[in-house]
Amino acid sequence: MPTVIGFEGSANKLGIGIIRDGEVLSNPRVTYVTPPGEGFQPRDTARHHQAHVLEVLQKALDEANISPREIDCIAYTKGPGMGAPLVSVALVARTVAQLWNKPIIGVNHCIGHIEMGRLITNAQNPTVLYVSGGNTQVIAYSQKKYRIFGETIDIAVGNCLDRFARILKLSNDPSPGYNIEQKAKEGKKLIELPYVTKGMDVSFSGILSHIEDVGRKLLKSGECTPGDLCFSLQETLFAMLVEVTERAMAHCGSNEVLIVGGVGCNKRLQEMMGIMAEERGAKLFATDMRFCIDNGAMIAQAGWEMFVSGITTPIKETFCTQR
Repeated sequence: MPTVIGFEGSANKLGIGIIRDGEVLSNPRVTYVTPPGEGFQPRDTARHHQAHVLEVLQKALDEANISPREIDCIAYTKGPGMGAPLVSVALVARTVAQLWNKPIIGVNHCIGHIEMGRLITNAQNPTVLYVSGGNTQVIAYSQKKYRIFGETIDIAVGNCLDRFARILKLSNDPSPGYNIEQKAKEGKKLIELPYVTKGMDVSFSGILSHIEDVGRKLLKSGECTPGDLCFSLQETLFAMLVEVTERAMAHCGSNEVLIVGGVGCNKRLQEMMGIMAEERGAKLFATDMRFCIDNGAMIAQAGWEMFVSGITTPIKETFCTQR
C-alpha cells in the first residue's frame, strides 16, 4: 500500500496532499489572494508559498495522522506553471526527499488534474476538457499516451475570465472566475460577442479585447449591467468549449467526458456540457472545488500511478519547466 505525498505550487494555490492507494488522507491548501483589479506576480506568489509551505506540510501530515517514515515517495509539480512558485515548492520537495531518504517524482501538472478527476469520478476512458487559468486543452488517451486533440491558440479560458474580472474590479477571493460565475446569474441580456473555433482549437484573446472595449461603452451608456457582460462572456466561451469537446468525442468515439481544472468547477459549464453529453448518449464526469482547483492530492495521485509503475526521477533531473 504505497503512500505518496504531493507538492503543488504552480500558480497562486499552494497545496500538499497525501494519497494511499486511491484514498485521499489529507489535502490542505492555501491561496495567494491579491486586491481587486490585480493579478498575481510570480515573485510575490513565490514569497507567499515560501512563507506557508512548512505549515501546510505539517498540516498535511497531521490530518493524515502519519509520520514521514510512513511516506513511500515524494511527488512534486515539475510543470507547466509559473517559474518562481514552481521552483520554490520543488526546492522544498527535493529537500524533504533527501532528509527523509525517499524517492522523488516530477509530475506533469496537467496529468495530475486528469488522474485526480479519473480517481474521484471513476471515469474509465473519457475525453477530457482541461480548463484553467493557464491551460485550455481537449485531451484523450490513445495508444498508451495522453494526446492533445484541441487547445487554445492564445490565452487560456481561465485567464480570459480572470482578466475580465479585473476590469470589473471583482474580488479575487476565492477566485475571479467564481465571482464572474455568481455575477453572471444576475445577467438577463445576451450581448453578441466574437465566437472563434478553428477545428478543435479555440481562441479567446479577441473576445477579451472586444468585451473590454465594448463592455466599457455599454456600461457607461447604461445599455447593460456587469451581470449581463459576465453572462454573455460565459455563454460564449463555454459554447465554444462544448463544441470542440463534442468534436473530439466524435473523433475518438468516446461516450464519456471529464471536465478538470479550476474552471471545471463552474456549474454553468457543467450544465452545458451535460446537455451535450446527454444528447450524444454519453456521460459527464466532473468534480467540485476540493479537486478541480489546483491541489496537492492530484500531484500525489499522479505520482502514485508513476511510482507503482516503477518510475522515479533522479535527483539531478528534478528541475522545473514553465511549459
